[in-house]
Amino acid sequence: MALSEPGSDGYISHHPFRLTERQRFHWLRLIRCENVGPATFRDLINHFGSAEKALDALPALSRKGGARRAFHMASEAEVEAEWTALHRAGARLVATGEPDYPQALNHIPAPPPLLTVMGGPELASKTAVAIVGSRNCSASGAKLTEMIARDLGQKGVVVVSGLARGVDTHAHKASLALGTIAVVAGGLNQLYPRQNVDLAKSIAQQGMLISETPWNAPARSQDFPRRNRIISGIAMGTLVVEAAKRSGSLITARYALEQGREVFAIPGSPLDPRASGTNHLIQQGATLVCEAQDILDALATQQNYTPAQQSLPLMEKESEGAPEGRNAEPDESDKIRFIRSLSLAPIAIDDLIRQSDLTLGQVQLLLLELDLAGRLERHGNQTVSIKA
Repeated sequence: MALSEPGSDGYISHHPFRLTERQRFHWLRLIRCENVGPATFRDLINHFGSAEKALDALPALSRKGGARRAFHMASEAEVEAEWTALHRAGARLVATGEPDYPQALNHIPAPPPLLTVMGGPELASKTAVAIVGSRNCSASGAKLTEMIARDLGQKGVVVVSGLARGVDTHAHKASLALGTIAVVAGGLNQLYPRQNVDLAKSIAQQGMLISETPWNAPARSQDFPRRNRIISGIAMGTLVVEAAKRSGSLITARYALEQGREVFAIPGSPLDPRASGTNHLIQQGATLVCEAQDILDALATQQNYTPAQQSLPLMEKESEGAPEGRNAEPDESDKIRFIRSLSLAPIAIDDLIRQSDLTLGQVQLLLLELDLAGRLERHGNQTVSIKA
């Protein structure tokens, strides 16, 4: 079977495949629509069979979910402008499940359906370790970061970080010639921080530069946790070099734990605020690291580990119609009863299915309606709540 063709059942599943350019354009338009995040995108594709079909259904779904205003669709002109600009600059769009999409990232909950990428695809399938830490790192922290990043690279491990000042910068520079991936918060045409633009250009030439956000979008505060989720998702483990108690690096470590990945930390003096976060991670069970070999030894015990596939694989269907059995609509009484079962406290989707006596497809459809209407809050571990 050719990678660009549907499988024998008519679907392109989460096994390696290639979107057609038409599909890729519709995927880009769908993920750029209002209230469509990675989890909603996945449910839309799986319910309607294709991004093109899902796009046609968005306004009606939003109305049924109780939206108070018209649904904002990403226009074809807007998407065409982004498509043209990124390709003109030498970037490309890579979809989850494709061979040059970071392989470990496929296995986190709701992976980004599309990434904008610059650089060679060969790093996508290699074992990676994330190195993150303080933007205001100490001299010893910088030295340790460079030493560990270089040693990991010499062993064939790709170093992933977030292009920030401090630890991130030292990690990228030390592994630049050996294999590094930078994940940025804004679009690749709006690199942040500005002092690392030249470093980003070097990474685009020698490694991989990745963003989930639109090409021309400046980095916003809410984009940094999304970036951190990707950093930890690409890596089999995350090393925190220095971090204060409220550091964004600890958010990356938390994502790594949620994704079932290793967390490593370098200890420091209790008198140094930059060590408070890493020391706390070690108290909570993170692996204490003094050199790269400590990480390599931990990864060696994971060499046969294969992350679990998503319980509901992402599918793209070439033929007409939605996947069989997924498009039965619940009646109005079912809808009222289902919405009443939601509260401000997160509840697992599996529990909603069991308690509602509705099918998976019906629950999925009701959640989509509420989500697109802006009335649903999605949390980790496949849980949801109703917005106040």
